[in-house]
Amino acid sequence: MNFIEELRWRNMFHNATEGAVDHLSSGMRTGYIGFDPTAPSLTIGNYVQIMLLTLLQRSGHRPIVLMGGATGRVGDPSGKDKERELKTLDEIDANLARQQAQMMNFLEFGDKGNQAILVNNLDFYKDMNVLTFLRDVGKTLTINYMMSKDSVKNRLDAGMSFTEFSYQLLQAYDFQCLYHKHGVTLQMGGSDQWGNITSGTEFIRRNLQQQAHAITTPLLTKADGKKFGKSEEGNIWLDPNYTSPYKFYQFWLNADDADLPKFTRYFTLKSKEEVEALEAEHAGNPNALKRILAEELTVRIHTENAFKSVLRVSELLFNSKASKEALFELGEKDLETVAGEIPCFEVQRSAITNGVNIVDLMAEVTNMLPSKGEAKRAVQGQAVSVNKEKVVNTEVVVNHESLLHGKYIMLENGKKNKVMLVVK
Repeated sequence: MNFIEELRWRNMFHNATEGAVDHLSSGMRTGYIGFDPTAPSLTIGNYVQIMLLTLLQRSGHRPIVLMGGATGRVGDPSGKDKERELKTLDEIDANLARQQAQMMNFLEFGDKGNQAILVNNLDFYKDMNVLTFLRDVGKTLTINYMMSKDSVKNRLDAGMSFTEFSYQLLQAYDFQCLYHKHGVTLQMGGSDQWGNITSGTEFIRRNLQQQAHAITTPLLTKADGKKFGKSEEGNIWLDPNYTSPYKFYQFWLNADDADLPKFTRYFTLKSKEEVEALEAEHAGNPNALKRILAEELTVRIHTENAFKSVLRVSELLFNSKASKEALFELGEKDLETVAGEIPCFEVQRSAITNGVNIVDLMAEVTNMLPSKGEAKRAVQGQAVSVNKEKVVNTEVVVNHESLLHGKYIMLENGKKNKVMLVVK
């Protein structure tokens, strides 16, 4: 696989320093991308850059993941119209530990050949005092040079602290340290990082009298112009505790048809020929292509078992003929996901332990129906079921024996009106 050609057919190539293409064509190279631990999980937006590292490794080059234990304490001004709110050191350390654990799932790490390594840039600065930083780092670039970068120019009217102004120096020095310690000759990132990255190539030119390179990708946006990686509920996280595998899967299914070719090229690991064959096979049927991409990414990010769980939850939610067995196959986490997708009512355990009449449950406990009369008529019309079992008369009592995993009860009135009871 040729890395640059791979980026180009995927429309992931935005800019590169002069000579970068030839540099990557003449042997195994080492390239890196930095990730600041500003949140407790990586997001699908971060995964654009993880894909860059993945494709770099699959092309025979060596990727380095640089975790921003230091830069995360300062805050990158790129793409921001105001000062970031600084995280506490404890938050940063906790975020970094979680993100490092996530990263280990996405690349092949080790110390042989082109296996990836993970570096924390706090190691570059933890024993450096401020005077050493000013003499050895701050003297490299002029104020005029730094102010010419978009990340600075775009903030001059709104104002920028010295803390954020210095971020460019830190990222540039990171590149120099990685060049010196690990032979890194390439830094990659989104197009908004061009200024910071080329400051690093300038550091290496001035301080080490060597040449290094930069490659950037276009910023990925959706057809409606909104930032990629967010839904109406917020960020799409890679941690299942923040975005469930079901919601992750649904994000791709609900993508705008116009975004599908772009998303497929950015995120699939299929070859160009495979992608084009699938697009020809399913021309006019974008939903089929969405399901293929959603499956690939859900399995890759959340495992095959998580994907199977997603299908079970989807079957229960969207198939009106879903069986009792389909419900009972769900684990506790699956039921928690279901409870997040349909109306959910908390019920005191004492009410269930002592038993509650089905009519009272529907009309008073859950307000599923506005009156006992309507609840009775629904039962008599055989429209009501508890855990996929039809309720045959109005004297039925729901108690602890109906609890799934000791906590959940699914109550239905008709094919579409579902609620989940969560017993506290």
